[in-house]
Amino acid sequence: MKKVAISILGTVLDRRGKRENRWNKWRPTPSLCQQDGLAIDRLDLIFDPRSLPLAKQVAEDIKTVSADTEVVFHLVSFDDPWDFESVYSNLLDFSRTYPFAPDDEDYLIHITTGTHVAQICLYLLTEAGYLPGRLIQTSPKQGERKAQGSHQIIDLDLSKYDQIAARFNREHQQATHYLKGGIETNNSAFNLMIEQLEKVSIRSDEPLLISGPTGAGKSQLAKRVYQLRKQKGSISGQMVAVNCATLRGENAMSALFGHKRGAFTGASSDRAGLLMEADKGLLFLDEIGELGLDEQAMLLCAIEDKRFMPFGSDKTVSSNFQLIVGSNRDLPAMARQGKFRADLLARIDIWSYELPGLKDRLEDLQPNLDHELDKYAQKAGQMVRFNSDAKKHYLAFASSNHASWSANFRDLNASVTRMATLADHGRINKQGVLEEIQRLKKKWQSSDSNDTATTRLLGLLDQHTIDEMDYYEQLNLDNLIRVCQQCQSMAEAGRILFNKSREKRTTTNDSHRVKQLLGKYNLNFNQLKL
Repeated sequence: MKKVAISILGTVLDRRGKRENRWNKWRPTPSLCQQDGLAIDRLDLIFDPRSLPLAKQVAEDIKTVSADTEVVFHLVSFDDPWDFESVYSNLLDFSRTYPFAPDDEDYLIHITTGTHVAQICLYLLTEAGYLPGRLIQTSPKQGERKAQGSHQIIDLDLSKYDQIAARFNREHQQATHYLKGGIETNNSAFNLMIEQLEKVSIRSDEPLLISGPTGAGKSQLAKRVYQLRKQKGSISGQMVAVNCATLRGENAMSALFGHKRGAFTGASSDRAGLLMEADKGLLFLDEIGELGLDEQAMLLCAIEDKRFMPFGSDKTVSSNFQLIVGSNRDLPAMARQGKFRADLLARIDIWSYELPGLKDRLEDLQPNLDHELDKYAQKAGQMVRFNSDAKKHYLAFASSNHASWSANFRDLNASVTRMATLADHGRINKQGVLEEIQRLKKKWQSSDSNDTATTRLLGLLDQHTIDEMDYYEQLNLDNLIRVCQQCQSMAEAGRILFNKSREKRTTTNDSHRVKQLLGKYNLNFNQLKL
């Protein structure tokens, strides 16, 4: 494999010494081709056209000390070598037109010559992969007058450095632990999702779409993403959060985009709006599916252009905000129905994460239960714990089909708060758990009939299946399930369910009829009795 060095001509250091005296001086570019154990097959020399005479002299000197080194000239204009934008742009253009062949050539990027600005630019381009090589630096040996000097190669692949790799791994673990709220979760799918979200939160500022049922933790996760980005320095402004379900009509336009005085009745003064408040920060729009189509159209423009027009204004304003949106609705289905803009969905769906409900993360019940107790202790200033038998009983109920957890982690938080508040001497006993179970059952059963049916079905069917069912079908299935749960056998359930039709049959097989009805939804009788 050929060894290729890319270097900027040093207009000061490479010019040192006159005539033969130049060989008594250390010059970084010629010395690069004099290093023991480092044979440079080709030197790509970058210089401003005004330095052509010096470049020719350096090329001749390299031919003297390293006859096998080919020197290739690259003319790059540096009108102001201390102007970062200009130097970076020119070197970026060079890297994009250079015919790199990494399978056949090993590249060394010489960062000793050029202005400090040029050296920084070479480092950044190498670190970003535009220059696919390793850095090399040459220097004179202290106390010696020899022109050769020494060199050092720096590989920016940090994974090769054990201490740095270990530190990155620790920081990665700390970040994922933080995104999980400090809870050692056990659900593998959830953990994998958080692992990826940690990378995306740090590396990307594109919109995040966090979906999931009410109470699954969308708002809390958005806050942690914001704090993580702020810790890493990728964001400096504040986090602005709003539930779009609270925005309607003129209020929605005004709240999001601001308004000018007199824009509508009651607009007695200018209002900046939430998008402007989130400038250089993060905007979290929860329940984005509740926004009207007009607001969606303006939001799309604001995301793409970072510019928008306040309500009642004839001038655009700008806000450089990052965006996280949350939704408990099926946005793709809404887009197909024309209730949500497909182009906005495409723009916010670059990074999409679905938070599972508590019912889908039962293996995380215990760590979340302990977490809620710790939160209560911090708030109340009193440590509260379960008796072992009480905790076992509570977890058994919480993991059963009788626990719907319709509000997900909000239900769990409220449940723990009630038990901890009523606990004597800081201990939740079995009697306290039994009372709480009755409260939870009553709460979940006291909803209206539609919510009750949906709540019961959520413990057995996925949300998509329920959404595809007619309300009539949901109620029928809910009644079937309730009867089965109250009976000891399918035969008993059949006698109740088919009390009239069975009398008209010559033979009855009530169990088979119940089994067929349940099988339509991939349910079985024993599953309902758990």
